[in-house]
Amino acid sequence: MSEQFDLVIIGAGPGGYSTALRAAELGMNVALIERDATVGGTCLNRGCIPSKALITATHTIDTVHRAAELGVHASVNGIDFGTLRDYRLRVVDTMVKGLSGLLAHRGITVLRASASFNAEEATALSAGTGAGVADGPHHDGATGGTGTRHIVHLAPAPGQDEVLAYHKAGVPEPAGASLDLTAGNVVIATGAKPRPLQNNPFAGALIDSTQALEVNEFPSSAVIVGAGAIALEFASMWNAAGSKVTLLIRKDRVLSAWDRRTGTTLTRELKRHGVNIVTHTSVTHVETGVNLGATVHYTREGQDGEQSVWGEIALVAIGRVPITDPAWKVALTDSGHVITDALGRTDKPGVWAVGDVTVGHALAHRAFEQGIVIAEAIAGLDPKPVDENTVPQIVFSSPEAASVGLTIEQAQARENLLEVKETIYPMLANARMLMSGTAGSLTIVSGCDAADPDTSRVLGVHMVSPVASDIISEAEQLVGHRLPLADAARLIHPHPTFSETLGEALLKADDRPLHTR
Repeated sequence: MSEQFDLVIIGAGPGGYSTALRAAELGMNVALIERDATVGGTCLNRGCIPSKALITATHTIDTVHRAAELGVHASVNGIDFGTLRDYRLRVVDTMVKGLSGLLAHRGITVLRASASFNAEEATALSAGTGAGVADGPHHDGATGGTGTRHIVHLAPAPGQDEVLAYHKAGVPEPAGASLDLTAGNVVIATGAKPRPLQNNPFAGALIDSTQALEVNEFPSSAVIVGAGAIALEFASMWNAAGSKVTLLIRKDRVLSAWDRRTGTTLTRELKRHGVNIVTHTSVTHVETGVNLGATVHYTREGQDGEQSVWGEIALVAIGRVPITDPAWKVALTDSGHVITDALGRTDKPGVWAVGDVTVGHALAHRAFEQGIVIAEAIAGLDPKPVDENTVPQIVFSSPEAASVGLTIEQAQARENLLEVKETIYPMLANARMLMSGTAGSLTIVSGCDAADPDTSRVLGVHMVSPVASDIISEAEQLVGHRLPLADAARLIHPHPTFSETLGEALLKADDRPLHTR
């Protein structure tokens, strides 16, 4: 059995479903394939959304712990983990149902199935099938003209006897034990999976981030290996819930690839909140077993011998591995990522890739925007490619960290930038920061284009602060639109707010400091 579509998308995470929604809006007949029982991918089901639901709860605990300082008599008498789990699941379920309804409303066929394809396998266009949108633009910029369509083979998803089709939200229709889809364009949106330690697969108390969200209660103690967003968010969450958390990191600070001041500040704040951070470590092996916890063995730079630390669980958060398959016959990097151009095209005409399977920031909002670009490119429009320098990075730790644009080192390394400067704003000069009971940092990188040496522009913004995740959106606009620094510094920020820190920092960068020297 075979069905024809203009566009087939493999994977219903942020990159896949954003491609589908925009393509359907542009008039394409779209099939969206997902192996899991629900749409939304890792972000909605096993990552961004459920973790932030738990973080919201532990932020409440942080507030209670600080209550006495404010003259409020309050205490945490315990955590009803069942209620907290139900809250997390309810948030996820609400979002999944909303997305499913939206896909159905746009007329997108959602298929629960396992997909396979070979980019070099194709079939001739059926009679009456036009080239236009179905074939999409190719590497020479022309639209249509190949006379062939890609074939995507579907088999039942794990645990299923048949392929299931969803034309209405939440209403499965059996579609047989196998199904072939044909389309002029195929988008690979298969995402990524947690990277294990070398020679230490996930097992027993040695867990990945997905398993960490499924624990029945917060651990009494935990060892976390990693220094990125996932590691730091779990460290903050578990620490707030009363867990004894040890964080093993390879460098001298967390977020070592970020702006140095940002990483240093967050390292200090996490320590101040009670997280035990051990720097310059290299994990050698982990001893674990069912109900026995995990003993993590490691060495430290400059020290002889091996050391170890025990935790009820050990979370490994050292990055993610793209879910790709050489059988696709598209070009891959040595790391397994799909190679694409700026618009998401692979080396095979009509085959595209989006999200974590491509090289770049493994972030949901990046994948979401990539999907829009791909859909518009297939439709023959002229979309602006995603600029990796303007993709905001966020860590929902306590306090939060956020970054967009160039660091001072990156800006200084670019020959087309002149008069590069770094401006540091003392965050405690802000009233809301002072009231928050936490410290932070804010760094602005500015400089001039060689083609316009008289106009300084905002090149990067890096910060640690409560609600940094919201403030960074304004910074992204400044960096993305390459706004002149003088114009950015005249934007008015409401008082008293955390966002004022950005306004004050911009004034200082423009040599017009107000509440700071």
